[in-house]
Amino acid sequence: MKRLAILLITVLTFASCGDEVEFNSPSIQGNKDYVLWKAEFFNADIDTNGFLTITGGNNVETLILKIPSVAVGSYTLGDVDSMEARFIGADGTVYSTNNRPDQSLTIYPEYGEINLDEIMNNTFTGTFRFNAYDEDGLRVVNFSGTTENDPINGGIFYRVPLTSGSIPSVVITCDDAEEQADLAQAAFDATTSVDLTYISSADYMAACQILSQALETQRTYCGDIDGVLQSKIDSLNDCVFPCDIAEANKATAEAVEENATIGNYVQACLDYQLYLQEQIDFCGDPDGSLQLELDELNCADDDGDGVPNAFEDFDGDGMFDDDDTDMDGIPNYLDDDDDGDGVLTINEAKDVDGNPIDTDGDGDVDYLDTDDDGDGVLTQNESGDTDGDGIPNYIDADDDGDSILTAFEDLNSDGNPNNDDTDMDGTPNYLDDDDDGDGLLTINENPDPNMDGNPSDAVDTDMDTIPDYLDNI
Repeated sequence: MKRLAILLITVLTFASCGDEVEFNSPSIQGNKDYVLWKAEFFNADIDTNGFLTITGGNNVETLILKIPSVAVGSYTLGDVDSMEARFIGADGTVYSTNNRPDQSLTIYPEYGEINLDEIMNNTFTGTFRFNAYDEDGLRVVNFSGTTENDPINGGIFYRVPLTSGSIPSVVITCDDAEEQADLAQAAFDATTSVDLTYISSADYMAACQILSQALETQRTYCGDIDGVLQSKIDSLNDCVFPCDIAEANKATAEAVEENATIGNYVQACLDYQLYLQEQIDFCGDPDGSLQLELDELNCADDDGDGVPNAFEDFDGDGMFDDDDTDMDGIPNYLDDDDDGDGVLTINEAKDVDGNPIDTDGDGDVDYLDTDDDGDGVLTQNESGDTDGDGIPNYIDADDDGDSILTAFEDLNSDGNPNNDDTDMDGTPNYLDDDDDGDGLLTINENPDPNMDGNPSDAVDTDMDTIPDYLDNI
């Protein structure tokens, strides 16, 4: 009610200029250059974007007021295209609040406003004031006061009817635009979080585009008198991925690749490859050094054995064809069983990170060791899981689970435990859980009192120099 009371006072002020206003009739009137101006026709239009345009005119002049939302509120003119007052003079000159005044003019205020005070039955009521300039900024049409403390006495539009378009079911306001811009800013900031190992160029640019559009929308619905929003948009640099971030990504990837192990090398190498290329793309490569480094990278695992090519150049001469551990004529980088022990390299023992391990601790990782468990029996001769303990014989130091290490079941010390069969049952001792065939399991004949896997201290009950686990008498 207070707003409408001010409106009525303003209307009465205009009436003092000589023309009487009928309060019960739609109208557009204003104090143009200190002379009452009245529209003889008027209408309102809402376009497909939901922008409201109020137009009034007479036989020679036209006034156009445009705001971006069908929502009660105040809209500042003079800095965005979506909020504009335009006046077309009798000579066809177009005056607009979006034209800036020439520096020689010192008219105050430069910015104007449109106040939409009431929407009722598809009609619109409010006030306006502005200075509109021609294209050169040298001529002005004034619908406002001349000092900072002047009331809003430029003009009114009273119950102007909607003749084209319709009020949207969802009306976008400045508050809506600000909320969306805040969300877009948060999403954009997340793409450069310090918690990220690498900053994704795709995520950055996608979030940047969304933020840029959200800021443009905020300018459209809120204005940007101080230019802060436009500065933010300009700082996004058309959402080109920043060179300094590309350089940081590359530096991180290079350090990871240099410290990578067999288990994580391929991914580390591919990351380094990616970020080298991105540094070239976003920063350039004037001397070609980055491209040379990129060309020299070898991220492949040609034989698919889980050991990248880069780790199969054992002599470090930069050549892969002269490294052949099992001497089968196939270089390691193309050999899926590098040590020729019958166990594919990719199936040899690894730790939780995918790195090869050395089961017997002899200094050779299993995929390069022909006797993985160091029990004296070549891996290629140790199939199955004799004792059913879930550990294959070729990496089980006690194949038959009798508590005597396989390496100590080569009784004749000829390096081949396959020809040691005490009970002559056809099963060599290292695979026989009853070595002397007396019906007592070897493990129950106290073959290793100190539990070190070495039967040198085995119990010999009858003192015949034959330990019980080998004595069937």
